[in-house]
Amino acid sequence: MNIMANTLDRGYFMYQKEFEEKALEVLRSGWYVLGREVSSFETEFADYTGCRHCVGLASGLDALWIAFRILGIGSGDEVLVQGNTYIASVMGITINGAVPVFVEPDEFYNLDASRLEEKITDRTKAILVVHLYGQASNMEEIMKVARRHNLRVVEDCAQSHGAKFHGQKAGSFGDIGCFSFYPSKNLGAFGDAGAIVTNDDRIAEEVKIFRNYGSEKRYYNKVVGTNSRLDELQAGLLRVRLRHMDELEQQKREICERYLKELDKEKFVLPRIRKGATHIWHQFVIRSDRRDELVEYLKKKGIGSIIHYPIPPHLSEAYRYLGFRKGSFPITEKYAESVLSLPLYYGMKKEEQSYVIEWMNRF
Repeated sequence: MNIMANTLDRGYFMYQKEFEEKALEVLRSGWYVLGREVSSFETEFADYTGCRHCVGLASGLDALWIAFRILGIGSGDEVLVQGNTYIASVMGITINGAVPVFVEPDEFYNLDASRLEEKITDRTKAILVVHLYGQASNMEEIMKVARRHNLRVVEDCAQSHGAKFHGQKAGSFGDIGCFSFYPSKNLGAFGDAGAIVTNDDRIAEEVKIFRNYGSEKRYYNKVVGTNSRLDELQAGLLRVRLRHMDELEQQKREICERYLKELDKEKFVLPRIRKGATHIWHQFVIRSDRRDELVEYLKKKGIGSIIHYPIPPHLSEAYRYLGFRKGSFPITEKYAESVLSLPLYYGMKKEEQSYVIEWMNRF
């Protein structure tokens, strides 16, 4: 048996007729940028997240850097962010000239709220919360710190579509929630796509203007903006998948419940769920001190796996200028050396799940 870490075509075939009908509808409409599909998706996704506004953008990274730009966070300003996130989170900060201040993660792989205040200085302007792997962060404590110090809060929800903390959905707690709809996400498009959600009317209006060359009215430009527009085809296809999110989330939950129940807890550190939080299982991440050996073993058995992520941002070549060295963030680095994402995708068959579990437990 050959099992990939992720395979995207299964999710397409599950709703093939609906996807193809929508694609043809958009192609035949003659309107391909900022039309009815985008505005309809924005309304539907805002409703899904519990926010007043959604603005469709070209990618999740665009959502991040535009969020900080609109909030006026720039040169010399500091933004607190967890050390074990994907590097795009940090790029959203530094593209604007701001400085990432790394905070160690907790046992749930999310930002450790208890470590925030020790990192705050008079230059701290915001907290970037990343709901990593699909589990909602400890938003109650994070928002308490933010309010106490008058800090902005941006949520990176690229991996957490629909995840909740105390019944409230990720992206709706802070000033801005940033989403990616990259094809591998739980709510995935068929190319690059992203969005910002917010409850602030002014922020929503400014993002709409900024994404379209800074233009509120065609050829009349209020600000120097950018070109970051969710296109009609991707918006239409996202609308199809959004209709099925509850059943898709349940499917991944059932797979991961099997993993949690049947994988050997003596051999691997399995993911835990924080009280009050929900997990939508973008990834199923285990830890092993013999991670690299395990990767090769699984490969020989025809089982794919992915490391999310092998090099933490503070040790990447891109951020060498920040001056960090190995040992600067030991928890972050320990995770980078031991985490491994197991196969998990829509349409994963029971026999495929059993095969992964059997060979994992035989390691």
